[in-house]
Amino acid sequence: MSRTIIVFAILLGLSAVLLSWLDSLVMINRLSSETHIIIIALGFAILGGWLAIRLQPRRPIETFEQNTAAIKSLGLTERECEVLEFLADGQSYKEIARSLDMSPNTVKTHVSNLYRKLESDRRAHAIAKARTLSIIP
Repeated sequence: MSRTIIVFAILLGLSAVLLSWLDSLVMINRLSSETHIIIIALGFAILGGWLAIRLQPRRPIETFEQNTAAIKSLGLTERECEVLEFLADGQSYKEIARSLDMSPNTVKTHVSNLYRKLESDRRAHAIAKARTLSIIP
């Protein structure tokens, strides 16, 4: 923390010296007042951009941990969990059947079992409940 304070104090001091130097150039007519204003505006724009990037909160990388206790308490099978993940990805029954090498009727059976076990009647509601319970990411 003290290192940060020292760095900012040095930067503030250098900024004060730079501004005094620019003011002296304006006073002896080596620099027009418009140029002086433009230099100061550019300095503040650069400082604002840097602060915006620096102060923006960084999101921690989250790792998904599947809630095995919820899966066991609901009685979900491994295959039903796989079907649920494909449902969450927005795939149709035929696409899920192709991916898992099963018939579309078997997928329909798994989905109806999922709806019953998750106490849901719609795909979106079942996916939302599964995400709430940390069954799927």
